Amino acid sequence: MLHIIFLEPEIPGNSGAAIRLAACTGAFLHLVEPLGFDMSDTKLKRAGLDYHDLAHVKVHHTFDEALAEVPGRIWAFTGHASRHYSDITYADGDGLLFGRESVGLPDWAMSHPRVSECVRIQMREGIRSLNLANSASIALYEAWRQLGFPDGV
Repeated sequence: MLHIIFLEPEIPGNSGAAIRLAACTGAFLHLVEPLGFDMSDTKLKRAGLDYHDLAHVKVHHTFDEALAEVPGRIWAFTGHASRHYSDITYADGDGLLFGRESVGLPDWAMSHPRVSECVRIQMREGIRSLNLANSASIALYEAWRQLGFPDGV
């Protein structure tokens, strides 16, 4: 199983889309507090449609608590890395770490001892960032593809 980790997400629609992504791929979604929304938010539920009961989702009080549930390596996604996400060889149990929509990952998270490496998603020069849910989708599908799309149809 692959793991998506959102560190302090702010926008309910992105986490709702990630819930749907987790359900569709069999990934586990970890949301690390503080959250910028309540889990009962209608925007979160609307974005996740009726997939909430089909997804593996857990809210964690701390970053270390979330990392303790990820058995594999942690790949931190940031626009401040030079290595591309598509150059990584992913393994079952790996975690894909993403930061807040407004500021991305803080330095302390990227330098955490559990983080294997910081990687980036290619973009055109001068563009600040991709949408959080879109970034998670791009990265997760590459990792899942490399694993042979287990349980996919």
